[in-house]
Amino acid sequence: MKKINEILGIRYPIIQGGMANIATGGFAAACSNAGGLGVIGTGGMNAEILEEHIALCRSLTDKPFGVNLMLMNPDADAMAEVIAREKVPVVTTGAGNPGKYIPAWKENGIKIYPVSASVLLAQRLVRDGVDGIIAEGTESGGHVGEMTTMTLLPQMADALDVPVIAAGGIADGRQMAAAYILGACGVQVGTCLLVSEECPIHENYKKALIRAKDNSTVVTGRSVNAPVRVIKNRMTRQYIKLERQGAKQMELEQFTLGSLRKAVFDGNTDEGSLMAGQVCGQLKEIRPVAEIFADLQEGCENALRGIRR
Repeated sequence: MKKINEILGIRYPIIQGGMANIATGGFAAACSNAGGLGVIGTGGMNAEILEEHIALCRSLTDKPFGVNLMLMNPDADAMAEVIAREKVPVVTTGAGNPGKYIPAWKENGIKIYPVSASVLLAQRLVRDGVDGIIAEGTESGGHVGEMTTMTLLPQMADALDVPVIAAGGIADGRQMAAAYILGACGVQVGTCLLVSEECPIHENYKKALIRAKDNSTVVTGRSVNAPVRVIKNRMTRQYIKLERQGAKQMELEQFTLGSLRKAVFDGNTDEGSLMAGQVCGQLKEIRPVAEIFADLQEGCENALRGIRR
């Protein structure tokens, strides 16, 4: 089985997660230059802003990069057209089914890797012609499904005849090796990159991640079918209290309006939405992206060698 780096023409079999308000054109370029696949996140963008970030990314790297299209974005149709027109090498998608965009993307030579937390949805997407699936477990940060990576990944690998990339719960080489053993051809990482030197989030956000422990995250929004994993803080405690009191989705959305931007740009760790996966307890220091990628790869190789002995 080919690894995803061989398929995409990159150094490491690592895709950077398309995190909203974080995965800028500049950050994507830094990740691509470091040997992974940098991905521009469209959450919080419109078509015009996306064009600007694609141009910025291309000005900073000559390596392959991608765009993550958040399908719930009101400007998704226009952004899908930008992706096709700009012939972005790779597109990942989240929060829905990108089926209606696939023909135009394929016509422009774009490789398509939707994020899925469901085998059934993944099978449908494969029938629609996608190139592979990013199987994301509930350990991940941000919007999550129900199944863990360890249970989801082998079922995806067994059910699909396209490459499967593992996401959720991966921050070191041992976890990357486990993903290979379970059937993946590469990994997508996000939380471990939040503490990179190049990541554009506020320093307070990075410090909160480094202080985090194994039980520092919580999933909010389950009561309204909008589960999001974040670091516990004053905002999450109040949110969960509202959920227990029976608050409706509109009220909860209003309560968290702008909370991600508060975390990313203002460094408000009390009222901001500090999206992070369960691996946050493994993060110990701020390092360059290139060092994080190299350690993932080296740790993975060492782990696999240890198993073979």
